[in-house]
Amino acid sequence: MPQDLLFDLDSIDLTETQIPMEAVRAHNPQRFEFEQLDGIAYFNPEEKIAVAARTLCEDEFWTKGHMPGRPIFPGVLLLEAAAQLCSFYTCMAVETGNVYGFGGADRVRFRRVLEVGDSFHLLASPVNISARRSLFKTQAVVEGRLAFEASIFGIALPPAGGE
Repeated sequence: MPQDLLFDLDSIDLTETQIPMEAVRAHNPQRFEFEQLDGIAYFNPEEKIAVAARTLCEDEFWTKGHMPGRPIFPGVLLLEAAAQLCSFYTCMAVETGNVYGFGGADRVRFRRVLEVGDSFHLLASPVNISARRSLFKTQAVVEGRLAFEASIFGIALPPAGGE
């Protein structure tokens, strides 16, 4: 049985982008086909809320091979998108200058197929955040319906070049 949404989306203006991709890029290193967010629609760490927007387009790299004739958004990319939202949130909340990587996922459930043309929102709410690691509850919602949920673990990555 699907869980309730992490927070009431009707109380948030999802038609606006509060934080554009240029600002997200200042914290998240993913580029090109691995940028899995279109922007942050709402961010309020006091309320423990982050909502990112994502629209699936016909020209994305995965559409030719996953599944030919009926492109379905790969679950691993949905996990990656959720991890990118959590990484952004952690960078904004902790402000250490670290980059946070995808450390793992638990309680992953895919509840609806996402296809080209779908616009959805990713929801993230922190359970625990520190300078070294984080744990978030995440969900994806399309057309008001829960499409995905997972607990996402993040870890601080060492600086480029080792250390």
